Amino acid sequence: MRLIAIISLLLSYTLLLGQVKEAPLIQEGEGPFNQLIIRGATLINGAGAPPIGPVDVIVENNIIKNIKVVGYPGVEINEEKRPKLQEGGKEIQAEGMYLLPGFVDMHGHIGGKSQGADAEYVFKLWMGHGITTIRDPSCSNGLDWTLKHKKLSEENKITAPRIMAYTVFGQGSDDPISTPEQARTWVQTNARNGADGIKFFGLSPKIFDAALRENKKLGLRSACHHAQLEVARWNVVNSAEAGLTSMEHWYGLPEALFENKRIQDYPLDYNYQNEQHRFGEAGRLWKQAAAPYSDHWNAVMQRLLDQDFTLDPTFNIYEASRDLQRARRAEWHETFTLPDLWRFYMPSKISHGSYWHFWGTEEEVDWRENYKLWMTFINEYKNRGGRVTAGSDSGFIFQLYGFGYIRELELLREAGFHPLEVIRSATLHGAEALGLEDEIGSVEVGKKADMILIKENPLENLKVLYGTGAIKLTEDNEIVRVGGVQYTIKDGVVYDAKQLLEDVRILVEEKKQAEGFKINQPGLDEFFKRIERP
Repeated sequence: MRLIAIISLLLSYTLLLGQVKEAPLIQEGEGPFNQLIIRGATLINGAGAPPIGPVDVIVENNIIKNIKVVGYPGVEINEEKRPKLQEGGKEIQAEGMYLLPGFVDMHGHIGGKSQGADAEYVFKLWMGHGITTIRDPSCSNGLDWTLKHKKLSEENKITAPRIMAYTVFGQGSDDPISTPEQARTWVQTNARNGADGIKFFGLSPKIFDAALRENKKLGLRSACHHAQLEVARWNVVNSAEAGLTSMEHWYGLPEALFENKRIQDYPLDYNYQNEQHRFGEAGRLWKQAAAPYSDHWNAVMQRLLDQDFTLDPTFNIYEASRDLQRARRAEWHETFTLPDLWRFYMPSKISHGSYWHFWGTEEEVDWRENYKLWMTFINEYKNRGGRVTAGSDSGFIFQLYGFGYIRELELLREAGFHPLEVIRSATLHGAEALGLEDEIGSVEVGKKADMILIKENPLENLKVLYGTGAIKLTEDNEIVRVGGVQYTIKDGVVYDAKQLLEDVRILVEEKKQAEGFKINQPGLDEFFKRIERP
């Protein structure tokens, strides 16, 4: 019965998102070109190399054909020694700009009906932030819907990132899967249907083991959010050794690190379906795990490293848990958050991730300590050669598509990653985790033309990657905004990233005007109305 309950719960979770309006059949970029030359940029290649420039990068159709150093910083470039532009080609004058690989969002839900976030809105927010590839970890709009948009994106018929489709285990099945044989059969069907992988939430050990091993045998990849309903019987180490290729968030990892217990220390009135219970107690979980660098802590890490296992922490999606006011007041909400999405974020017993029933100081303090311990494990895993990627899980908990991803990069930096390591997690390591490292993830000859151009150095300040830019005081004592991705290049097609975000701004403003909507902080107007005036 417990297996049936968890499958029903998780399928209900996907239905919560619902199917959203399809992306319009409009390709708003230019290209691909028979030849594209990006001239004079400083290259951050995504593979961990330090910046180098000026370089000219030559692309033919959708393939990088040459990367040529054409001079020295501060020295006039000799035009005679530069690659020549062919007839019908295009060049981008990128002197003073920084060229990076396109970003990979490893946890990108394509909108949600409950949130009012349709495909165009989500895709443009992603592309406007330089995200050229996403992994949809549930195909909550349906596998056919997701595969249709994947194909349209590949053909450059819509403005959208490259899409990798990971179905939720059991999706499309008429009845609950209750035997290992049924699990293997579903996995085989899922592969035939064209999915790129599977997203698990937790299953009974025999069924989970059968599904993972069959999926691995078929050459597909997998992700898992180890939900508390089954994690006491099967944690992340069990999953990795059975064939899971990546874990989402951190569920299942502290449980593997328990030394003096096997089950989380739940209060006796705990109810998983009450999300303040669920997330409040989650904030106390890392303190129950083995201490950093202890023998057991080290042993668990080594077992994961031995499996070439990927950690996709999605730090940003839980940040409101440690500082609710900060997440709620993020400056981009007024301009880019849809009315329905804002309402979805409000305290609710129904909307997933809106667990602000009475969130307080004690919960935030617990979560701050949680983050310290969690980040310590993630950073050391990276230091020992483990793969860590960047994923956002936006559309929940006050995190907005695109913006939440850049915040994830900042949080990797907070965890201890060097900015070059942050960029590598966001690019090459994401491509490796998806099995796409021969095609994307770094700016190298022979790879596809997925790239970002930005006028500011993101290594000096990751905030310049936000669509709202970073605040800077000039030498003339003027307050300005700098940064924001200038161009997003995906499959050799050049997009004006700032125009994509302007499209979203207009869309949101039209929705707000139609409703007479204004973002208000929850309950504040009513609170002041109750104050008695003398």
